[in-house]
Amino acid sequence: MDNSIESNLFEIRKTIPNSVKLVAVSKFHPAASITEAYNIGQRVFGESKVQELTAKQEVLPKDIEWHFIGHLQSNKVKFITPFISLIHSVDSLKLLEEINKCAKKDNRIIDVLLQIHIAKEQTKFGFSPKECIRTLNSISLSDFSNIRIVGLMGMATFTDDENEIRREFKTLTSLFNELKGTIFSTSADFKELSFGMSDDYLIAIEEGSTMVRVGSKIFGERNYQ
Repeated sequence: MDNSIESNLFEIRKTIPNSVKLVAVSKFHPAASITEAYNIGQRVFGESKVQELTAKQEVLPKDIEWHFIGHLQSNKVKFITPFISLIHSVDSLKLLEEINKCAKKDNRIIDVLLQIHIAKEQTKFGFSPKECIRTLNSISLSDFSNIRIVGLMGMATFTDDENEIRREFKTLTSLFNELKGTIFSTSADFKELSFGMSDDYLIAIEEGSTMVRVGSKIFGERNYQ
């Protein structure tokens, strides 16, 4: 059986509609693996560690669309704002403010997603749906001129229970629709739902995801050393 990155990507692309963006999660994989995927047309890659991301960004092609998908500490924002395309994991007002501040220094407008906690695991980050609404109502979006809130992100519980996964994804989609009809009713930019990973991305697409983050099904198991 051919388990190359090329064949893996080909098989995954066959299952993803053109309307859904595939983020190849390359964290903990070497630059050579990213180059292999790049050479067959993949341009969007997701990383979760700032130091690893900046090291790869320096040596890999400049037309790569880098997405930051992990928990982001405020004191590390400045290292990625010069080049990042999308930050998936904005989980606090403090982080939102820091991204806006650093983006302004870099003379950029950076797209971000608000991370929503939909899983049962308390170890996962994110606003609760109520916290998200409350936070957005407490600020003026016009004060954040160097960021664009383009949608929501979430991660389902790590479980084999498909019904639970669907329920959590539906919670995220419902919140998105509520915000789209109220706070972001005049924003054409607010259109992305980032949920679904290697084990549940097909369910995610059925539940409305516009962006799936697939790693191990493309690159194989990660080397954490």
